[in-house]
Order: sequence, then C-alpha cells, then structure tokens
Amino acid sequence: MRRGVKVLLDEADFVVNPGERVGIVGKNGAGKSTLFALLQHRLDADAGSLDIPPGWRIASVEQEISDNAMPAREFVIDGDTHLRALQAERAETPDTDGQRIAELETALIEADAWSAPSRAEQLLAGLGFAPEQWMQPVRSFSGGWQMRLALARALMAPSDLLLLDEPTNHLDLDAMLWLERWLGAYQGTVLLISHDTEFLDAVARSILHFDQSKLVRYRGGYQDFLTQRAERLRQTRMAWDRQTRETARLQSFIDRFKAKATKAKQAQSRVKALARMETLAPLQAEAGIDIRIPEPLSMPDPLLTLDKVTTGYRDEAEQALPILKHVELMVRGGSRIGVLGVNGAGKSTLIKTLAGELAPLAGERLASKGLEIGYFAQHQLDMLDTDSTPLQHLARLAPQAREQELRNYLGSFGFSGDTVNSRIAPMSGGEKARLALSLIVWQKPNLLLLDEPSNHLDVDTREALATALAEFSGSVLLVSHDRHLLRTTVDSFWVVADGKVSEFDGDLEDYRDWLASRNATVRAEARAEARQDATDASGIPLDRKQQRRLEAETRQRLAVQRKPLEAKLGKLETDMERTRTRLTTLDATIADASLYADERRSERQQVMAEHGELSKRMASLEEQWLELQLALEEIG
Repeated sequence: MRRGVKVLLDEADFVVNPGERVGIVGKNGAGKSTLFALLQHRLDADAGSLDIPPGWRIASVEQEISDNAMPAREFVIDGDTHLRALQAERAETPDTDGQRIAELETALIEADAWSAPSRAEQLLAGLGFAPEQWMQPVRSFSGGWQMRLALARALMAPSDLLLLDEPTNHLDLDAMLWLERWLGAYQGTVLLISHDTEFLDAVARSILHFDQSKLVRYRGGYQDFLTQRAERLRQTRMAWDRQTRETARLQSFIDRFKAKATKAKQAQSRVKALARMETLAPLQAEAGIDIRIPEPLSMPDPLLTLDKVTTGYRDEAEQALPILKHVELMVRGGSRIGVLGVNGAGKSTLIKTLAGELAPLAGERLASKGLEIGYFAQHQLDMLDTDSTPLQHLARLAPQAREQELRNYLGSFGFSGDTVNSRIAPMSGGEKARLALSLIVWQKPNLLLLDEPSNHLDVDTREALATALAEFSGSVLLVSHDRHLLRTTVDSFWVVADGKVSEFDGDLEDYRDWLASRNATVRAEARAEARQDATDASGIPLDRKQQRRLEAETRQRLAVQRKPLEAKLGKLETDMERTRTRLTTLDATIADASLYADERRSERQQVMAEHGELSKRMASLEEQWLELQLALEEIG
C-alpha cells in the first residue's frame, strides 16, 4: 500500500481468525486508517491479495453524519440496514399480497425488529445519553456527542467484523468502561485502532504492529506486546547504548520519586505505573521522540487560587449561565492533579477559568506573582498556522534563538530533517498535536493546564509525554480519558460533578466504583420518583383518571418553566446552524488546491482567519447549548 510516494506496507502479511480481538498500533501516519479503508474496499492494494470470507458483514464508525434532522434513537437503529430494508419493503407491500407479507413478518421476527428500539436505547444509555435525549435530533448534539451516536450506530449493525478506529476519543471514563464490557460480549471479530493503552489491554487479545512497512503480530494484550517488543529490541541490540542511558535516567527518576512519595493511594498507584515504564525505555529510544519539558524558572506557592468562584458563560442578552458554583480550590507549587468527571460536567470550563481565558461570573481568581501557565486546549490544533512550518512557528516565539537550537528542540518532539521545513497543513492530527505541545512547553511554564493532550497522539508519543510529565518539576492539571497517562503523571484527583469541584480520596479504580454507585443511585431515584408520581400525598394509589389529571398539571407547570429556555435554545440552534454552514463552506474552500497558489495568498489568509474565529465561536455556542440543555434537564 502506498499513500502518494510514501510506502505504508511492503510485502506485509497477516491472518485474523474468526472471533479474534486484534489491536492495531503504530506511529501516526503509519497507515492504520488506510488499512481499514482497504478492508472496506474503499481503496485497492498496489500489490498482493486481500481475502475476507464471502458473506461477512463489516461494520465501522462513520466519520461524517449527513442526516442531522433524524431523532437519535432512529439514527442508531438505521445502523441495522437489513432491518430497515425489511421494514421499508413491508410498508410498501400491498395488503393483498398475503404470502409476501407472511414472509416479511417472519423475516422481521428473525431480525429482532420488535426489540430494535430497546436495543438502540441500551446502546445510547451505555454511551452516556440520558433518556430525554434519545428522541432529540442528531443535529442538536455537539460534534463529540455526534461521534458517540455514530459509534452506537456501528454497534447496532449486525456484523461479523467490527472495525473501530479510535473509538474512545470522544468518550468519558464511564462510557469507555461500558464499551469494554460490550466488546467483551460481542460474538464477532474485532479490529481495533487505539492509542489508549489500557483500553487496548482490556479488549485486544493480540496486537498487529506497523513496523518498518511490515505488520508484526504479537500474542496477548498491549502489555504483552510491550514486553515482547522490548525484548526483541534488546536481543537485536538496536541502539543499545542509547537505550541503556535512557533506562538509567528513568530508573534514577523512579528511585527519587519513590523516596519522597507519600503513602496516599494515588501516589502509590503512580509508583506502580512509573515502575512499568522501565520496560518502555528501549521502545522510546527507538521511536526517536524524547520530549523534555524545561524546568520552570521559579515556583511560587501557591500558584493559583479560586475563591468562591462561580464560572460559566453568558448568553447574547448577557444573562449568566453558570456551570460550576462556589468553587474553592488551590493549586500548590509542585502539585499534580487529575481532573475527573463525565463529559459535559464542566472540566474544560474549570481549566479555562484557571487559565484565565474565562472570567468568573462571581468570586475571585487569584494568581501568584511569577505564575507562568502553559495551556493546551482541546481546540489547540486550530490555533496553528497551517501555511507555516514547525521551524517558522518556533522562530516566532524565539526570534533571538539560533536555528540549530530550534532544530534540536523540535527534533526531540519527532520533527527532524526536512520535516521542520514542511507545511503543517498536510500533517496528521498527531503530528499537529506534538507541535502544539512543543510550542507550549518552550516557554518554561510552572503550571501546565492540559485538556485532553493525548488525543490524536500515537502510542510512542503518548509514552514520551507521560515520561516528560512524570519528570516535570512544575505543577500539572490534567484532563484526560487516558488512564495510563493519569496513573503515571498525577498524585491526586479532583472530581467535577453536579456543578461542584471536590477532592477525590482514591485512585482510578475507586473512581470507577464511585461512578457505578452514583449511576445506580440515579437510576433508583428515577424509579422511586416514577412510583411517587402514581400515588397521592397519603401514599394511596391514584386511579387512572386522577393520575392523568396530575400528569397534565405537571406537564403544564413544566412547560411554563421550559418555554423561555426553549426559545433561547431555538435561537442558539439557528445561530449554530448558520455558523456550521459557513464553516462547511470554508472547509470546502480550504480543501481546494488552487487556494494555495501564490496569487491567492491574501484570500487564503482571510479564509484561515475567518475559519479560526468561527471555530472558536462554534465552541462557545456549543458550550451555551449544553448549559441550556442541562437547565432543561433539571426542570424535567
């Protein structure tokens, strides 16, 4: 397989047997997603043969969602194309054709047509959608939630082969754990591309590794792959001296950390995770990515304090839409904190407030003199000038530095040789994320605020980032669904839930149990509330007529409360649709190769600037939309 002049696979062989769960790993740009396109017959191999059993049904996650007006549950059911075809034919068959109707009814029963709505609802619930969201239109969800819908749709499809390309990128920990359990019960064959090492270890039973244009198979999960690959590299003595130095450096750091680690459960969990990293030393050396975060010039203590802060957003009428209320917290010098919470709870809002990008609605943000923040936001890649090169980007930050110094620094992030002078536009998401990180840490911050920094990063870069953050002597606040990254870099946790931020006394296993207990409580309360609706104040069951009257009164009261919020929501959705339409137009313009001609330079700069502004506006609109949805959910 080739992509342009680049050879992705050369004389590569592999066999996958029915029922296997195969994790596919490799560097960004190695060809993992291209391999999936080949398996789906969207691309042809340049040489060799591909054999898939005839009749096998292949399911995969759609990357683009076109039908935005359909209710979420119906969109998910559409994943079962065979069922939908039967239903369509049944609807069109005249009642006079009794034999065909009987055949279709039998086929519908065999296709589990009557359980389809409940199966779709189970998938939606597992991926974090509340019951009141099941019939909302797809277009009402943000991009990340739409990708969850696309995942649910793929899982809904009856399949013999399931292709999953980074399925956890838009999932919180709760949904990720549910997906692990679902895949464990799946009867078919799974090919999984993921850079989340713990998710890979939980799901995969063998690993297929893109290595020097070959596909090398390893037995076992991801940890087994690490051990076997490290041993293979040691046996070949590949870059042995460099590996030895790297192992010694990492061992020295682990020994120092163990000596000062407290007996807190989180810190002990981190000791174990760091010890595991000793295995990775030769792998990191071979990867050629050796991220080093410069030591901060000073370390005030405390660095940052939030005093009785309420934070959130304002609508167009300047009405406050609070997300987190009465937050009191302090970031100490040298502290290392992981921020946990389900998607939409307010983790990014908290980080933006700490970074100073979002002013508190009430209370004070108190920054110490000498505070230097390095902030990596989820939309950080949009801030890059795609017409420039990595070297040009860094030179703008350090105009006095020598070019060789800049080249050496970029080399530690995997940009070497001609790549430092290559345009950013055609780079992969992982390469752009690496560059964005390099620009942030160049400025020697003493507080790193990182919101999902490992999205798009390949496994080698994630491990290098984990090592760099583990050794960094400054303070770190990390939002991530990558459990390995959390285990190796933080010593304590904050939980964002129910509009509050609180310290969490436990490790990630305790948090998983806490989530399960919390969800069980929410479900029990919902059932109790439903039962209470069917009784009067004395606990005597109501007759059906009384119950209908009370339900009508309740609906009327709630409708009055919901009406102004729904009006705002409608206006906001119109604005979002207008912004989304313009962004789509700009995306098409950016994809036009003629835009990059020299005579269109001025137009290109205008297009890029407008795209960046609209992307930021879209993110703000989505946050506002989420707040209105949460407010409507509270009303019921």
